[in-house]
Amino acid sequence: MCLYFTLGNLPQKSTKVLRPSTSTRPIIWLVEQEGKRLVVKDFSHNRFFYRNLFGRFLIWREAKAYRRLGRIKGIPRYYGVLDGLAIITEFIDGKTVKQIEKEGHLPPSFFEKLKDLIDAFHKRGIAHCDLKRTPNVIVASDGNPYILDWAASVSSSECKFYPLTKIYDRLIRDDEMAVIKMKLRHVPEMVTRRERALYNRRSPAENFMRSVRDKLRQWLQKVA
Repeated sequence: MCLYFTLGNLPQKSTKVLRPSTSTRPIIWLVEQEGKRLVVKDFSHNRFFYRNLFGRFLIWREAKAYRRLGRIKGIPRYYGVLDGLAIITEFIDGKTVKQIEKEGHLPPSFFEKLKDLIDAFHKRGIAHCDLKRTPNVIVASDGNPYILDWAASVSSSECKFYPLTKIYDRLIRDDEMAVIKMKLRHVPEMVTRRERALYNRRSPAENFMRSVRDKLRQWLQKVA
C-alpha cells in the first residue's frame, strides 16, 4: 500500500485519536486511506530521549514480530513503519475482551477459535507474553478473535540457548494460561481437568522461571 501521510501531517490526515500519548506511551491515531482504516502507533510525540531510545526499539521489535507472523487470520495486517518511530497496522472493528466482560460472557466457540489462533503463532515461533491484559484481545464484529500489541512478544530465535529456552517455554505456557484464565471466568464448564491441573501447578523450578520471566515481561510492558 502506498501511504499518503507522514509523521508530520498525521494530525491533519487522521480521523481520530484512539489514545493520547503519555510520558511513556505513544499516541495512537486512526487514519482512513483508500477505503481502509489504519491504526498508527506513534512515538514521535514523546520526549526526545524516550522516543529515540525506547520508542525506536519497541517499534523495531513489533515490526519484526509482524513480519514473522505474516498473514495469520486473527493478526492485524501490517503495513509498515514511518521513520522508525511509528508502526501502521490494520484497524479491527470490534470490542476488547475487557469491554465484553462488562456486558456479559463470551461463547464457548470464541475460545476454540482463540486457541487455534494462539497455536498458529506459536508454530511461527512467537510468544505474545501479554495476553493476560484483556484489552490486547479483540472480539471482532464477526465474532472472531484478534490479538493486538506485539511489542512485548518474544521469538524462539531470541531464546536458542539454556536457560533462555526454558524461559521461552514458560512464556508459551503463559499464553496458554491466559486463555484458561479467561475460560474460568466465562465458560468454566469448558475447562478440562488437565487444564485446571496445569493452571494450578507450581514446581520450585517453575517458580524460579516465573520470577525471571516476570522481570523480563514487566520491563517490556513498562517500556511498551
